[in-house]
Amino acid sequence: MGKLQSLAKDTAIYGLSSIIGRFLNYLLVPLYTAKMSVESGNYGVVTNVYAWTAILLVFLTFGFETTFFRFAGKENHDIKRVFSMSMQVIGVLCGVFLLGVFMFLPKISGTLGYASNPEFIGMMAVVVSLDALQAIPFGLLRFQKRPLKFASLKLLFIGMNIAMNIFAFVILPYLARTIPETFGNLYDPQNQAFYVFFINLVCTAFITVFFIPELKMFRPTADKALLKSMLRYSWPLLLLGIAGILNLNADKIIYTWLVPGEPGIQQLSVYGACVKVAAVMAMLMQAFRYAYEPFVFGNSKEKDSKALYAKAMKYFVIIALLAFLVVEFYMDIMRYIISPDYWQGLQVVPIIMAAEIFMGIYFNLSFWYKLNDETYWGAIFSFIGCAVLFAMNIIFVPRYGYMACAWASFAGYFTAMTLSYFVGQKRNAIDYNLKEIFTYVALFAVLYGISYVIPVENSIAKMAINTLLLAVFVGYFIKKDLPLKNIPVIGRFFR
Repeated sequence: MGKLQSLAKDTAIYGLSSIIGRFLNYLLVPLYTAKMSVESGNYGVVTNVYAWTAILLVFLTFGFETTFFRFAGKENHDIKRVFSMSMQVIGVLCGVFLLGVFMFLPKISGTLGYASNPEFIGMMAVVVSLDALQAIPFGLLRFQKRPLKFASLKLLFIGMNIAMNIFAFVILPYLARTIPETFGNLYDPQNQAFYVFFINLVCTAFITVFFIPELKMFRPTADKALLKSMLRYSWPLLLLGIAGILNLNADKIIYTWLVPGEPGIQQLSVYGACVKVAAVMAMLMQAFRYAYEPFVFGNSKEKDSKALYAKAMKYFVIIALLAFLVVEFYMDIMRYIISPDYWQGLQVVPIIMAAEIFMGIYFNLSFWYKLNDETYWGAIFSFIGCAVLFAMNIIFVPRYGYMACAWASFAGYFTAMTLSYFVGQKRNAIDYNLKEIFTYVALFAVLYGISYVIPVENSIAKMAINTLLLAVFVGYFIKKDLPLKNIPVIGRFFR
């Protein structure tokens, strides 16, 4: 139980920084949706470019974040040598990438639909390269169990980002109106996406400075045997990452091709904003992943490792279902994250959150092939799921719009999760307590169904009923699986 408590503690630290950070970033969503109208399509541009950035980040990190954990954790490997080799590989990839982008910037920008704004592509190319280079130092902090510095840097980035965005979208427009001779040329209301990308560039570059102590560990190395071993391990992870990130972002990339012109970019603006409302689930996935990856690799040789993984899976599902209920039960509050003009797309939120739960379960299941150095299985599962997603988007988006995007994500992750479970149980079986997991799923479904069918239109009354339903779920969790009775003082009330 002590190891699970350690996992919970690290998850709490990572999760706190992630939740606080995402919450603070939520402040940007109402700001963006208030300042960027649906008709302008600026938020659709931001959504589209960031989707491309996410995919490029997978290519440039080349699976080396997980590879670093795997090789740094081996007894016969020097962590400094593994760190240096990882940085060398990513550094070369980023250098070649930036050279290619800036040599062919006009052509690339035109192909992506931004011929009149090549600076968008140039700025984000630098941002994604810096992000890739930061991935290994951030991984080093996680490996060394230094979550406080990790969390501090993440929050510093977010704090800077928010402050600069408030200046760009609130203070600068005011100054441009009141002192036009000085600030009039600094603010362009028709090109608001520029400020988003420029601010990201400044903040990312600033954070890089704080990794100087970690980068002092770097030493050029020509260990060909280590390089071959790491590349052999990482390339299936690259394929896995590509498929995974395509599952998350393919719809946002191809949407404007499937629905061309202003309608496409406007609908993408709505969809991109509403996906942000479901980001609570994404926060949970990210926090759990940050703590779970070093936890799994660090305990892989323990006799009770499989039992630990099974328990971790159960608790993950419970917390994910709880997060789903919180968001849906208080949607009358959550919807104010975005401007009312974007509320038309809120019906995608429960579908996206369900898809993210499948994604989280799939991540939990993935370690059977990572620990066995059979990462190609992950690529197979993810590409099959990605094929389902692409097919559904191409077939149904022209007719059903962004609702098809949400259901495609649902189907894609469900497919990958199911394949990973059944193949994993044959090749490296883990005795997951499916009976208890499905009991929680059934309770969740009943409570959610009751809330959905109760004919109450008053928001306050509806949320009061939902609070009672949520209390039933939490009460069952406390009674069944949360050992509060062992906590001094508090435990008296639960015995």
